[in-house]
Amino acid sequence: MAGTIAPTGAGRRQVIVAGLVGNLLEWYDFAIYGYFAMTIGKQFFPHDDPTVSLIAAFSVFAVGFLMRPLGGIVFGHVGDKLGRRAAIVASSAAMALPTIALGLLPTYAQIGLWAPALMVILRMVQGLSVGGEYTASTVFLVEQATDGHRGRTASWAVVGAIGGTLLGSAAGALVNSLLGPADIAAWGWRLPFLAGIVPAAYGFVIRRSLPEAPPAAKAAGTPLAIALRLEWRAMLQVAGITACSAIGFYLIFVYVVVYLRQIVHVSAAEALDINSLNMAAMVVLVPLIATLSDRIGRKKVLMAAAVGIVVLTWPLFALIHSGVGALIWLGQFGFAVLVAAYRSVMPAVMAEAFPASLRCSAVSVAYNVPTALFGGTAPMVAAFLINREHDDFSPAYFLIAAGVISVIAIATMRETAAGPLRA
Repeated sequence: MAGTIAPTGAGRRQVIVAGLVGNLLEWYDFAIYGYFAMTIGKQFFPHDDPTVSLIAAFSVFAVGFLMRPLGGIVFGHVGDKLGRRAAIVASSAAMALPTIALGLLPTYAQIGLWAPALMVILRMVQGLSVGGEYTASTVFLVEQATDGHRGRTASWAVVGAIGGTLLGSAAGALVNSLLGPADIAAWGWRLPFLAGIVPAAYGFVIRRSLPEAPPAAKAAGTPLAIALRLEWRAMLQVAGITACSAIGFYLIFVYVVVYLRQIVHVSAAEALDINSLNMAAMVVLVPLIATLSDRIGRKKVLMAAAVGIVVLTWPLFALIHSGVGALIWLGQFGFAVLVAAYRSVMPAVMAEAFPASLRCSAVSVAYNVPTALFGGTAPMVAAFLINREHDDFSPAYFLIAAGVISVIAIATMRETAAGPLRA
């Protein structure tokens, strides 16, 4: 970005922590909602058929994602016009309050239809926030990185997102290990939401203390409108690449906990333990693979991961479906390697695709639209397909189709790792 000087030493560490901690909070909240979806469905969407309650709960999960494009437009505009720091400070504040409010929200039995209505409103606010958080923070990290290290630096946003999901999984496992089903249903599910106040406060403080980098040369007009007119090809490429990432992550590391409990009949504690171990592996893998992409190129890493997802999804899903603990872990670990490879380079790929004055707006929309359409709805679609088709492997076919779309999109992209950012 014009006028930006890459920080060194303590300044670089502060930049990385600022990019990481906001994503950690965002995805911690979305994760614990997904992991407690069965309980939330019964508390806020009661129905004689538990599958209907689950689909209703995942529908509200999807609503939050469907708000992401709007959040991307709002925070992308703020980032391009007012600066990257303004965008990430505002997005973290907009996430913290609804997260805590969810932990205090009365149930359907207490206030009737107001309960699901308020749940939907809170998820909408969170969706707006997360629509700006991930993309604004990745752009911020990429622009603060030195040439030749953008992949590694930007990957810390992914580490934050996966770390937040891991933290949510660990919180869910802890609650399930310490409390019985009755206590979890009555009040225990609220505890992880209320605990979100700790990373929220820390993230807000550290982001407020960041110096604002000089803004990029402002476009003479609305950045998004200019991006749609001049950068539509690159936006379509980013959208196509995002499809596989979104569906893969939310099927394999959010919905899978419910799948293991409801379809494979694994205990909640075991499902969450397996999930947590494999996400911990992803946290280690992401910066390593991103560093590799700085050396050999983004396109090679992305293509290898996408082809792997197309070819290996069915056998890996068969391992998860086996019901044997070690095989379940092995199947999900295979997905962990593929998804980590794919997601580790996406922040750099997206930011490198666009010029500075349009970068926040273009990345926000190109990433958030497919994530909302495919990622946020993935758990709901998976539950619906299994219920309708009576085929436990329906989610695998869904992911394979997304992988094919992304392979085509990756084949059309140019390599961006070696050159400077577009000015």
